[in-house]
Amino acid sequence: MEGVAWFTHKYVMHGWFWFLHEDHHVTDKHDGFFERNDWFFVLFATMSMTAYVSASLYNWPIALGVGIGISIYGATYFFIHDLFIHQRIKVLRNTNNPYLKAIRRAHKIHHKHLGKEEGECFGMLWVPMKYYKTEFERARQV
Repeated sequence: MEGVAWFTHKYVMHGWFWFLHEDHHVTDKHDGFFERNDWFFVLFATMSMTAYVSASLYNWPIALGVGIGISIYGATYFFIHDLFIHQRIKVLRNTNNPYLKAIRRAHKIHHKHLGKEEGECFGMLWVPMKYYKTEFERARQV
């Protein structure tokens, strides 16, 4: 799912659907708790439910796997991206875990680009090795 998520983030969210994703990069583009970017939750939840229904109605085991994969990735996204990285609800604030710090740092680098182009670090769970190395070296120094 990480590969699908990377592709979707880079070519769909930073492509055709930038009008929904832009407010996630430019903080003054949204008011209140919800962002237009949150419509992706509705889109992916609908895709997951469609896969579950297809698996049930037509006995398609692959559709069941797709539905489960989207659901698990969605839950992971909520905990890692919304709660841990962006602190949309103030929990999971502090960590000394180098892997989690690398994820947070890579995402911060992704958000340094406010526009649609020239982005980097489009993944969520797999980030470039340089961020891991930096955080593991910092952890050894402490």
